[in-house]
Amino acid sequence: MATAATARLILFVALVTGSSGSAWAAQKKEDVAAAPAIHALRPMVGSGGDLGVSCDSWRLAVEANNKRNWKTVPASCEDYVGHYMLGKQYRRDSAAVVDEAVAYAEGLELAGNGTEVWVFDIDETSLSSLPYYAKHGFGTKLYNATSFNEYVLEGSALVLPETQRLFRKLISLGIKPVFLTGRTEDKRAITVANLCHQGYSGWMELLLKPVGFKGTAIAYKSGERLKLQDAGYIIVGNMGDQWSDILGVPEGGRTFKLPDPLYYIG
Repeated sequence: MATAATARLILFVALVTGSSGSAWAAQKKEDVAAAPAIHALRPMVGSGGDLGVSCDSWRLAVEANNKRNWKTVPASCEDYVGHYMLGKQYRRDSAAVVDEAVAYAEGLELAGNGTEVWVFDIDETSLSSLPYYAKHGFGTKLYNATSFNEYVLEGSALVLPETQRLFRKLISLGIKPVFLTGRTEDKRAITVANLCHQGYSGWMELLLKPVGFKGTAIAYKSGERLKLQDAGYIIVGNMGDQWSDILGVPEGGRTFKLPDPLYYIG
């Protein structure tokens, strides 16, 4: 299993490190010369604690927020999630979300006074932690804060090219990006370095959670968005991979949910 995961991870890294996401763009074309050596989606019947529910149905329930408060990916769906995340479908799903976000942003009538902002989550929205999860069972193992924080402090998370495409489009339109992350304030320096290394620049704010914060993700993120609104900014868009990134008042003019079957944050 470790060997297969390593091989798939090498493919993922090769795809996301191409210049300006060109490798990802090439994979979106239907006339790709050679398909990757993994299946983009391979349904597997039986999904651990959800006996009788196929892994693709389990993933649909997760993305629709019908399945909540789950702790791990069902053990029998490890290969399925790995194939989905490292195959074509995850990239296609992300591109479909971003295509809608770009179309929405291009149709906005802006005031022209610099008050419009767009909120982005970081992990699994702007940067990918997939190299970490590929080594830890694609979400089938319980979350380990110590090992994940060690990974974050490496500053090696990879760019998600589709999100970066939206990020750059917003800047060109005059909409200011704001990063709002569940990472804590003590990780500011490494987070800035990681974002810059992966090609992000020109954001307005990087908002990190206070060390020791005890509330829910929804309470924290909606509270930070309220501060932006109270400061006179108009949140025209809000994007994240977790429902807790985009729920709570104010949500923003429109919300966009990226796919993430690896973990759940309530």
